[in-house]
Amino acid sequence: MLTQDIRNSLIEATDLNRLKWDLNHLQPVDVGEYITQLPEQQRAIAFRLLNKGQAIDVFEYLPTDVQEELINSLHDVQVVQLVEAMSPDERAELFDELPAGVVKRLLQQLSSEQRQATATILGYPEGTAGRVMTTEYVRLREGLTVGEALSKIRRQDEDKESIYYAYVTDDNRTLVRVVSLRQLLFTFPDVLIRDIASDRVIKVRTETSQEEVAQIMQRYDLIAIPVVDREDRLVGIITIDDVMDILQEEATEDIQKLAGVSGDEDALSPPQVTIRKRLPWLLAIMGLYIGAASAIAPFQSVIAAVPVLAVIMPIFSNTGGTVGIQALTVTIRGLGVGEVTPKDTMKILRKELCAGLGTALALAVTMIALSLIWARPQERWVALVAGMVMATNTIVAVTLGTLLPMGLKRLKLDPALVSGPLVTTMLDTIGFLTFLSLISVALKILHLPS
Repeated sequence: MLTQDIRNSLIEATDLNRLKWDLNHLQPVDVGEYITQLPEQQRAIAFRLLNKGQAIDVFEYLPTDVQEELINSLHDVQVVQLVEAMSPDERAELFDELPAGVVKRLLQQLSSEQRQATATILGYPEGTAGRVMTTEYVRLREGLTVGEALSKIRRQDEDKESIYYAYVTDDNRTLVRVVSLRQLLFTFPDVLIRDIASDRVIKVRTETSQEEVAQIMQRYDLIAIPVVDREDRLVGIITIDDVMDILQEEATEDIQKLAGVSGDEDALSPPQVTIRKRLPWLLAIMGLYIGAASAIAPFQSVIAAVPVLAVIMPIFSNTGGTVGIQALTVTIRGLGVGEVTPKDTMKILRKELCAGLGTALALAVTMIALSLIWARPQERWVALVAGMVMATNTIVAVTLGTLLPMGLKRLKLDPALVSGPLVTTMLDTIGFLTFLSLISVALKILHLPS
């Protein structure tokens, strides 16, 4: 993150030579943030001030839309150098965003090794371990000694993304053991790798979901995890920085879905992007609210006969929706971090219902008190109905907030699909129908005009 001192230094640079010196002596991640925040027409100018090594490092820290923008403004030779130097997983992420024609042209200009690595990653479905792994890892053969292994790492693995773990394979590339760099450094050179490497290898398959990968790495405190295919052959690794990106991406996606925002919208996205990502949800929610409004429409004469209902009903809407979103958020968060699974549905539901009963009682008493304050003397009987419906709606809210995401998870769908607006609309419809129906029945029993 750019500090204020760095920002001031870059702003105060009065000529390109001073700015060039500053940009080439900052950390690549800080330079990437600075270039991203520049106006579009100035980004290419700032990027061209970087020397070759700094430019290669900075390029990987830029958002994919900025990378695409620079690719269109740089010469082909510069572009190929930048893309060639990227790690295979970062390159695959960039290619996902580029037009097919540009991807084809860049692939043709990559070295055969990098082209094969990128094609391998792009061949796996999005959201899986195969799609986020890197093919740059340290692989050792079983028969090596520690001294031979260290010599091999020094000669051949200098450019690998991670060397904290070395993965031991047989002649068929089947993953059999794992050994840490610490073990290699503190073991005598003539000891065989197989004698110190662990055969209890924690691994994931190429088709494993990226969320599950993140949960496994968090559970076992790993900084890298091997990825194997269906024949247990080692094909790549996923490192801790990839997992951090996954966690941020998943958290962002879930939060936005709960709020009714489609896709990954940035805070500084252009207005047209904001409209495109929000408007479909808003129109869909409006359609749902038409259903809720239709539930109220037949009771217009009831509301006219008991005016205090117009004051009470918004409280049902806001309170029931909030209770539902609270239960929904806690359940989705538990599923997201692997704290619970669909097998725990009844356990969570019992907990939510116990808490919901206490909440329902408190909210019902509050609703009765407010209804008594606002109602005319001849309407105070409404308070009892309002309190009863508030309690019922609270219990329904915690039940829906628990069962809906659990049901989606059991169906292998994203629990965040049950967005906050959707749950709120369902609760509004249920609450309004129940409340107004009971009021109508009470009016007939009490022989009051409706």
